[in-house]
Amino acid sequence: MKKAILFAAIVSAFCLNSCAIQAQTPRSSSSTPAKSSSSATQTSSSLIPTNLDINNALKQALELSTGKSSDQLSAVDGFFGDAAIKILFPPEALKAEKTLRSLGLNKLCDDVILSLNRAAEGAAKEAKPIFVNAIKQMTLKDVSNILLGEQDAATQYFKTSTTTQLSAKFKPIIEGSLNKVGATRYYTSAATQYNKVPFVKKINPDITEYVTQKAMDGLFLQIAKEELKIRSDLSARTTPLLKKVFSFADEMLKK
Repeated sequence: MKKAILFAAIVSAFCLNSCAIQAQTPRSSSSTPAKSSSSATQTSSSLIPTNLDINNALKQALELSTGKSSDQLSAVDGFFGDAAIKILFPPEALKAEKTLRSLGLNKLCDDVILSLNRAAEGAAKEAKPIFVNAIKQMTLKDVSNILLGEQDAATQYFKTSTTTQLSAKFKPIIEGSLNKVGATRYYTSAATQYNKVPFVKKINPDITEYVTQKAMDGLFLQIAKEELKIRSDLSARTTPLLKKVFSFADEMLKK
């Protein structure tokens, strides 16, 4: 039902703009009242978003939300300070972490976790140009699918269109960051010490792939939050174009 209403809103925008143009066409027997009516139509139609407005507004909203997400997560504690996306030991290494902590190696484990998150924060800032490129390549069909889609339709679009590029971009950056902040050394040390414990299942000391995936997961989660704000929070519509298009959609939803 909601999709049908939104679709009707878009169609109405196109139709009303078309009608407004027709109303402004001079007639052979024009009169003062007719001019007044035409003026009123122009004023009314100026509040109705055009198809170009809708296309540009959505792309603007997505560029703002992805940019904000990238900036927020690339800041110090962007990952480490957010419990929802904080990167912890890999699931297969949780037993190893527990064992190491029981042996008094709490600082080693804490250093590993901090380093994993610092590496993700270092990679997050590189996501922005990838998202901008994906937005520029959006077709009208993509725009329509996002506008008429679920609350996270844009996020799903980015997952489909950017995951391969993000992984290729993030992996070497994260690998370098892991080495720079000591994550590889800390994790390899932790894994190596755990693997020395008799009768335990050995764990893979290579942490790069895991952190790369978790960094992307955290980024997409943040983008989903920003997308929801744009769709539902008036204060998140920070430009005149966003206010015009999304306010029009809101009004159509009320009818």
